[in-house]
Amino acid sequence: MSQLIAPHGGVLKNLYASGDALAQAKRETRDLPSWDLTPRQLCDLEMLLNGAFSPLEGFMARADYERVRDEMRLGDGTLWPMPITLDVPEAFASSHAKPGTRIVLRDAEGVAIAILDVAETYTPDRVLEAEKVFGTRDAAHPGANHLLNRTNPVYVGGKLVGLEAPHHYDYNRLRDTPAELRASFEKRGWSRIVAFQTRNPMHRAHYELTFRAARQAQANLLIHPVVGMTKPGDIDHYSRVRCYEHVLGHYPEQTTALSLLPLAMRMGGPREALWHAIIRKNYGCTHFIVGRDHAGPGKDSQGKDFYGPYDAQMLVAKHTDELGIQMVPFQEMVYAENRAEYVAADAVHGGDTVLNISGTEFRRRLNAGLEIPEWFSFPEVVAELRRTHPPRHEQGFTVFFTGLSGAGKSTVANALRVKLLEHGDRSVTLLDGDIVRKNLSSELGFSKEHRNLNILRIGYVAAEITKAGGVAICAPIAPYTETRRQVREGVAEYGGFIEVYVSTSIEVCEQRDRKGLYAKARAGVLKEFTGVSDPYEAPTNAEVVIDTATISPDEAAGQILLALEARGYIR
Repeated sequence: MSQLIAPHGGVLKNLYASGDALAQAKRETRDLPSWDLTPRQLCDLEMLLNGAFSPLEGFMARADYERVRDEMRLGDGTLWPMPITLDVPEAFASSHAKPGTRIVLRDAEGVAIAILDVAETYTPDRVLEAEKVFGTRDAAHPGANHLLNRTNPVYVGGKLVGLEAPHHYDYNRLRDTPAELRASFEKRGWSRIVAFQTRNPMHRAHYELTFRAARQAQANLLIHPVVGMTKPGDIDHYSRVRCYEHVLGHYPEQTTALSLLPLAMRMGGPREALWHAIIRKNYGCTHFIVGRDHAGPGKDSQGKDFYGPYDAQMLVAKHTDELGIQMVPFQEMVYAENRAEYVAADAVHGGDTVLNISGTEFRRRLNAGLEIPEWFSFPEVVAELRRTHPPRHEQGFTVFFTGLSGAGKSTVANALRVKLLEHGDRSVTLLDGDIVRKNLSSELGFSKEHRNLNILRIGYVAAEITKAGGVAICAPIAPYTETRRQVREGVAEYGGFIEVYVSTSIEVCEQRDRKGLYAKARAGVLKEFTGVSDPYEAPTNAEVVIDTATISPDEAAGQILLALEARGYIR
């Protein structure tokens, strides 16, 4: 492990082994148990190893975790607002992660990235963690949803020995470690650097904000976008980076740099803003822009904002003295048409004609192929986004049916498939529950775990079809809310997702019972049968609800087509 003194004070820790220590560690990996990292864990590991999460030297043990959760401080009192933990299943923890043992941490391709010296395993209260860190347990919050529904129940804490950096094939010229970026600043002669955090494309308001922030701080500007994990549904980082490169040409020469940050965001609002500031300090920045609703995830399931618009600025300001980096606060920027310029929201005069396009409205215009005015965004940025995110009627989409056995899902799905083929502008694939069971999931049983795995496989295939611009029609039972949510999020990353709840009652389904399944379930022959011995969790936010007891398959398919047309997916 090497240590470098950051120019503004503090120690930057690089956790990679070198020389004989590295050779010895690599030899040890052959005999050690392995853990395959999730995408989020791999992002965290990269930031730990390269010093971006300094002063952390590994994944948190209980004492650090609990104090960070409750007080935003490590065990030694150092300010740190976000738990950095390695979650694993109970079976793995009990068999391979006993204190004093070592684990190899591998990427998706099986490459050994690091060795973890296990200091402790513990079972956290994840509900308490969600409430303390995010202020909510609402599943509409991406960070809380991931914590409560995607993480494993046991945390493993311990120090790391880095073997090699995770390999990236994209934009290597723009990927800098903290040490590399600080060396670049020194070579350029930059002593004051203001960093701008973003997970979205940059438009004219962002340009104006960053330009003014750099001028206000009398500093050079670092555009430092997140290219690890952001909010589900965000524009992919490939498109965004091309947009950033277009915007870069609008700043004065030699004043601005672009570098990519492999961070897994939590969308944690005020705590996340504080975390982002610490990370930018480790990258050598002296100033950090905190704007309106920094790292906010939007609205909760009741339609209320998770965080106040300037809560993040207040929290960062409260800790400015010990942060080691200066906040540059900014309000929302709006366009004053009569002045033909952008102004801060609090600088608007009574006679000003204010124009503003929200992120939601921008996406609507992009999806509908409508005009996006030049005062809002640079033409080359809009052209880039139109190229990679065409209007909805040119995008792929998934229609996902859910309902009890015998509800009529397959019949309506077939009717819809024929009508879409008749429409003729996209390829159409039907992923019926029984057909998928036969061809994709023949080895699976009907336990809850296996049923979830079957649905996730269907969702994966549907996402790939959607990404390729086709139409996927899925017709499984899909009884569990959380599994349907995961499928929705996976598909929505690439195109449209329309959930159809076939709400036909169990009484009607039992009367139809062509295969005699309900009778076998009532007799106890079929175990864990949905609606009889296992629950069905009815959707509460389905785009379409149909009851095949009251309408024909043709009428039901027609209702779905109308919903698709209303959302712009077909014309």
